Amino acid sequence: MSTIETELASELDVDPLELQRVRLNQETARIPWSELQRFFAQGYVIWVHDDLDLVEMALRFTLDDAAAIDAEMTRGTLSRVSDDQARNWFESQSSLWAVVVKPWILVQETRCTSGSTQTPVQG
Repeated sequence: MSTIETELASELDVDPLELQRVRLNQETARIPWSELQRFFAQGYVIWVHDDLDLVEMALRFTLDDAAAIDAEMTRGTLSRVSDDQARNWFESQSSLWAVVVKPWILVQETRCTSGSTQTPVQG
């Protein structure tokens, strides 16, 4: 978090971590897998299981919280994107939720919350 963000949080009497969460949430977007392939090829794309909060995991990366990151990797709920995942997302023309925490791009498959049938592209 920058000095300006810390000062702003203090002036507004807001938890600096909550301000960081809000910023990360605003930086999330749905993106076609095809636009992430070059980053995958460089080893920078991290898959976040649907059971985890994408923004919270991005915050853990921002804070360099190695214990939390390692714990999720051990559980299998956080990992580098596998070749099989990449192939499946490419073949199904999937869109994913993504957030950048340099150098990493965290991605998560979308869930359908409308009650309709989930599709890889529409969620």
